[in-house]
Amino acid sequence: MLFWIDLVLLSAFWVFGFSNPDGFLSLSCGGSSYTAAYNISWVSDNDFIATGNTTTVTYIEETSTSSVPIRFFPDSQSRQCYKLPVRKDLSSVLIRATFVYRNYDSQNQPPSFRVSLGRSITSTVDLRIKDPWTEELVWPVNKDSLSLCLLKVKGRGIPVISSLEVRPLPLGAYRNSLEGSPNVILRRSYRINSGYTNGTIRYPSDPFDRIWDPDQSFTPFHTSWNFNRLTRLSSFNITENPPDSVLQTARVLARKDRLSYTLSLDTLGDYYIILYFAGILSLSPSFSVTINNEVKQSEYTVTSSEASTLYFTQKRISKLNITFEKIKFNPQVNALEVYEILQIPPEASSTTVSALKVIEQFTGQDLGWQDDPCTPLPWNHIECEGSRVTSLFLSQINLRSISPTFGDLLDLKTLDLHNTSLTGAIQNVGSLQHLQQLNLSFNQIKSFGSELENLINLEVLDLQNNSLQGSVPETLGKLKKLRLLNLENNNLIGPLPQSLNRTGLEVRTTGNPCLSFTSSSCNNVSSTIDTPQVTIPINKKHKKQNRVAILLGVSGGALFATLLIFVFMSICTRRQRNKERDITREQLKMQNWNTSRIFSHKEIKTATRNFKEVIGRGSFGSVYHGKLPDGKQVAVKVRFDKTQLGADSFINEVHLLSQIRHQNLVSFEGFCYESKRQILVYEYLHGGSLADHLYGPSRKRLSLNWVSRLKVAVDAAKGLDYLHNGSEPRIIHRDVKCSNILLDKDMNAKVSDFGLSKQFTKADASHITTVVKGTAGYLDPEYYSTLQLTEKSDVYSFGVVLLELICGREPLSHSGSPDSFNLVLWARPNLQAGAFEIVDDVLKGTFDPESMKKAASVAIRCVGRDASSRPSIAYVLTQLKEAYSLQLSYLAASGHTDM
Repeated sequence: MLFWIDLVLLSAFWVFGFSNPDGFLSLSCGGSSYTAAYNISWVSDNDFIATGNTTTVTYIEETSTSSVPIRFFPDSQSRQCYKLPVRKDLSSVLIRATFVYRNYDSQNQPPSFRVSLGRSITSTVDLRIKDPWTEELVWPVNKDSLSLCLLKVKGRGIPVISSLEVRPLPLGAYRNSLEGSPNVILRRSYRINSGYTNGTIRYPSDPFDRIWDPDQSFTPFHTSWNFNRLTRLSSFNITENPPDSVLQTARVLARKDRLSYTLSLDTLGDYYIILYFAGILSLSPSFSVTINNEVKQSEYTVTSSEASTLYFTQKRISKLNITFEKIKFNPQVNALEVYEILQIPPEASSTTVSALKVIEQFTGQDLGWQDDPCTPLPWNHIECEGSRVTSLFLSQINLRSISPTFGDLLDLKTLDLHNTSLTGAIQNVGSLQHLQQLNLSFNQIKSFGSELENLINLEVLDLQNNSLQGSVPETLGKLKKLRLLNLENNNLIGPLPQSLNRTGLEVRTTGNPCLSFTSSSCNNVSSTIDTPQVTIPINKKHKKQNRVAILLGVSGGALFATLLIFVFMSICTRRQRNKERDITREQLKMQNWNTSRIFSHKEIKTATRNFKEVIGRGSFGSVYHGKLPDGKQVAVKVRFDKTQLGADSFINEVHLLSQIRHQNLVSFEGFCYESKRQILVYEYLHGGSLADHLYGPSRKRLSLNWVSRLKVAVDAAKGLDYLHNGSEPRIIHRDVKCSNILLDKDMNAKVSDFGLSKQFTKADASHITTVVKGTAGYLDPEYYSTLQLTEKSDVYSFGVVLLELICGREPLSHSGSPDSFNLVLWARPNLQAGAFEIVDDVLKGTFDPESMKKAASVAIRCVGRDASSRPSIAYVLTQLKEAYSLQLSYLAASGHTDM
């Protein structure tokens, strides 16, 4: 949430910074705002960075004295970043940063540090070599903001910066001939105003404020032409739009056959070269262009009164020689630019970034996680392979539980959560198929859970120093790649599964009551500790008296033990009676809610044939198919013992379900509430779930055409509309997803599973603050960043369902490019652009474009990041009804009978 607030603030400062007519942003780093020559407005950088100290340094340079501000960063953080707003109507911008040391701290230790722009490390600034140091970068605009960061190098001092400038560049500039790699940053090596030696040229001569250096280091003859002559140049359509004052001068070969520039380069790399020519002479010279002894242009003619450009790229070079060799008349060049080509690394998947942001929120700490988790440097606590987050280390942080969001980090190979106060069962790790090392040691975990068997690539499992109880599950033997299982210092008893007794697997078991591969040594582990055998020497003189005393003692002890047992049994019986009386009382109370039926556990067992047919599973437990004596089929939801709700919570849930009656909500038939048994009974729907039809066998997918999908969407929206607006108190479902939309035999849709629902009266505030629950991929980003649950959270989740109906793919995927992992982030820009190519292949050629457009439009609005901009479910329902009507009309007009 803070990111979006920052972005709004930056947008406001963008308006101020770009108030001058040139559209420049000029930051005085560590200084104050002022207006310079030519009406360039400089503003303080205070609103663009939150860290760092400031000072001013004065130094003498040649014949003048300069006083410049400095921002320096003694903070221990590895990177310090400026957030810079960028106008999205531009194709590229020039970023210029100046770094000054000048012994401002009187330590005579100029620092060295790295600079990054966006996801790319662009350069290493070493102020021992040059002070001041200026970096110029051409950045392709693809977002409305960018980060420029100073990256600390250990042992090399404190990063410093003096000024930071953003300049708009001409549309399409610096993109030609990049050989299919337009997504690169260009770092300036040279920008030479050929034939001109009287200082630099920049704004206002260059309206884009590029700095053109004088041509002072080369000996060939140079010439110039008057300005009026230059304005009559034709074909002046160079996208870089060099200034007239640069084109009016040229370096021209005098008496030799060759004109050469030999330029040294900072690093071995790929370089981009631009050569500018203008026909300012009455002659039209012709010449060849050779770069590093390779002829790039065999015959090139500069036509009188015309301007033109040549673009070249050179791979893996550290020196550059540009030679113009005479063919006809004297070769010339008017200007040249040389840039190092820096590749922009791919960004991490949006799913991963979202998950990590939620985890940071869950920790309650500021982990310093900004921008991309892997580039330019990995975030703290993270390791990456390329753009994939492969390791996460959160030890010593108070997590208490592994939240569902951890399951979205699908590339993880190492997860270290030792000493994070974890309790209960191991959970929410089953989707981490690439996980190789899992460290959950030094916590209070009590149960292995049921997900470890899914970690097929796990090599190291460290569970030492926990509170694990019972026996080690057989399922751990399925982990064929496991080579270390550390179970030390728990409360486990044996025997260990024989499937773990194999070559190449080390199992550590010390510190448990009894844990080994042999069962005989654990026979007595559950019995009480034996009474110590003590021999008491008896004086023969008092032998008879002692015998009497012993007999009396034994008799008294037995009587006392009998009394204790009687008291204990009485207490237990009384508690059980009270508990049964409380249950009966609550059952009688529930009967007044018009609940269809209160079932006994025996009746449930009979209806489900002793829980024979499982039709679903979830974190709550299992769902069984059942048949009542009157022939009615039901779905029976049985909670796991370990997830039993408290009495009040279960009663509240039954009360909630008893109040809901709507044709598009799954009917609640009754419940069973007995000791350690919490069971809910619903109507059974023969059509299965929407997820079954979208992602099940092709036969089912083909049966779900566009009009059917719209009908399902309309039905589900009606059910949600009832929850939001038709009941009192209002109800937020909190887990809207395809698998919770069920279909009957006639393909009518009903919303199910209110186990996570929240209710609040109309007199309540507009939201509920609560812990995040729901399903990854459907979760409202505003909800999980603010913990404020509103009805718009359901609208977001329903928007994801609409996108699934349109695109025929699940919310989270790990195939394709990172940009396509998250359905919302992938589909939203495509559908906004009217790109119906992403529509499910099954639907293509069968839908009315206007119907699809209306459904897509409302889906996009539903998944807006800002909850306040999302429509109400009532509005969504209206739009879907219109889309449904359009599709019916289309089918009728086209003669289709498949409705």
